[in-house]
Amino acid sequence: MKTLDLMHRWVGGLIGLVLAVLGLSGVLLVHKDSWVLLPHASDPQVRDSAVIARTVARIMADPASRPDMISFAGPDFGLDRLRYADGAGAYVTQAGDLVTRWESQWQRPELWLFDLHHHLFAADTGETIIGIAALLGLFFVISGAILWTRTRQTFEFRLLPKRLSRPAIVRQHRDLGIIAAPLLFLSLLTGAILVFRPVAAVILGPSAPALIDASIKAPKSPPAEAAAALDWRAMILTAQQRFPDAEIRSLSLPRGKNGLITLRMKKPEEWLPNGRTTLWFAADDGRLVSARDASRLPAAVKIYNMLYPLHAAKVGGLLYKLVMTFSGLALTLLGSLTLWSFWFGKKRQAIGQSRLARAL
Repeated sequence: MKTLDLMHRWVGGLIGLVLAVLGLSGVLLVHKDSWVLLPHASDPQVRDSAVIARTVARIMADPASRPDMISFAGPDFGLDRLRYADGAGAYVTQAGDLVTRWESQWQRPELWLFDLHHHLFAADTGETIIGIAALLGLFFVISGAILWTRTRQTFEFRLLPKRLSRPAIVRQHRDLGIIAAPLLFLSLLTGAILVFRPVAAVILGPSAPALIDASIKAPKSPPAEAAAALDWRAMILTAQQRFPDAEIRSLSLPRGKNGLITLRMKKPEEWLPNGRTTLWFAADDGRLVSARDASRLPAAVKIYNMLYPLHAAKVGGLLYKLVMTFSGLALTLLGSLTLWSFWFGKKRQAIGQSRLARAL
């Protein structure tokens, strides 16, 4: 137990700050649709394909000002979001009228918070750090639960320590940690799987990474840019006819060496906010090239597609959002107070003991 206790304390001391940042930013992102206050943000979602088709045709009419991607309004947020290649973007109404525009993610708090939570402002390197922190966090949760059994008779629920001293913080950390442990385990495990394919192989089976990559891979197509004149309306209506029970979630122009326009849809049984039901259209003439039905994906891929909604509280309504809010706040408290007690608490305690000895 001594070795496990030592490892637990050092892991907490080293990754406490990262976990605290992830916990707090995650809580804010769970409730993002409530605090992004813009005109028409509370408009009801438009699902009529004819209306969506008109809006898309209007937004994409001028080739010089086309966005690279349109993310359509959902049930909790009534604005379409436009994304441009240079990091700029805009929110528009579901009729295509401009609401606000930005030239950098730093002008929109929800965007830089998302980048902080997913990449620590460090692109792929930051994502790797987050994945490692999630794996260490899992060890933190498991080892903490084992260590808690030694003092389970003194359990007392408390959200905050009684005082800012190392013994009080340790008690609060121990008892709050055991309550939040199942939720923290879920958050950290889903986060680790989403970052690292090998973790997905351990949890979902050895073939899972290849199946997941195949499920999101676009068909092969020669490079091509979107033609100046395309029948955007026909694309939208074709997609709706192909999957009449699905809602249209996003439209993307060709990326890299791929010459396909990507249209993502969400079927009723899908948990993923943007769905994985996908259609690809040729960028030069708008013809349908391929379509993929998410309901026919392998079981391992379907389970994988449920992980992000579980991690980000995109299912389960308000009750599950509140549950994950508690998880995120618990992670913030555990990480930040552990950091303080590990690096500064011992020093303050030693100073206090020295002063007491001199007084005596």
